[in-house]
Formats: sequence, C-alpha cells, structure tokens
Amino acid sequence: MTSEQIATKPNLKKRILAGLIDYSLMFGVALVMFLYFGEKTENGYELRGFPAFFNFLIWFGYMVGFEVKFGATLGNQLFDLRVISIKDSKTTSLTLEQSFVRHLFDILDLWFFGLLGILLIKNSTYNQRLGDICAKTIVIDTKDSKQFYKRFT
Repeated sequence: MTSEQIATKPNLKKRILAGLIDYSLMFGVALVMFLYFGEKTENGYELRGFPAFFNFLIWFGYMVGFEVKFGATLGNQLFDLRVISIKDSKTTSLTLEQSFVRHLFDILDLWFFGLLGILLIKNSTYNQRLGDICAKTIVIDTKDSKQFYKRFT
C-alpha cells in the first residue's frame, strides 16, 4: 500500500465527540446494569454471572456489531465518520476481528483523558489511534472528499 492510496485527517473534534457519545451510552447501560443487577459490596456494586456477561454482550453488540454492520457506531455516524479497513486491497469493509481488536485497545487509547489516543492520532502517518494501528483500520470523514482509501484490484 502506498501513501497515494490513503489520505486522512485527524478529525479530532469529531472523533472526541463521537467517542463521548458512544461511551456515554455504554456508561449509561453499565450504570443501569449495576444498579438493577449489581450486588452491593464494601466498595460499591459488583456484577457477576449472567448480568456481567450480558453487559459484555451489549458492549460487543453496540461497539463491534454496529461497526461491522454499518461501518461506524452511532457516535461516528452522527459526525459522518466511517471506519475503513486497510488490511488488503480487496475490500474496505471491517471484519469482526478488526472491529473487536480496535475496541480492545479503547482502554489504552482513552487512558488519562484520551491523551494516548490523541497523541497517536495527531502523530501517526494515517491519523490512527493504537486500536486502529493494530487492527489495520483508518477513520475518515465521509463528507470530506480529500479523505479516502483508494483500492486497486
């Protein structure tokens, strides 16, 4: 893949706002789960068994499922952002594995108020955060004609 095939911009404002929407939704769901199904402990609440697994399923369905099906989570869709696979030249569609890998690294990318993610987005060749680098994906603004991934088959 050559640099002429990929053109991205950081889209930091949009990506931060989209992330806030997505993780606010996830936090809201987790909060409800903890309040209704959590077991009170000395330090707060704890989810065990099926409620904990169900919480994971909701996260997986929303973050990974939406991305694989629609190319973006709800937050990304609201800001016209799309996640594109750059793994091979045959397709731009994400695989389940790519989306899962992207989101496995969310905890690191969001560490210390998103500092690691922001630094990587601003300084990496294709404006990728750690999850994008590991999953071989990029995020583009679909309304900006200067951002693209050209496939050559």
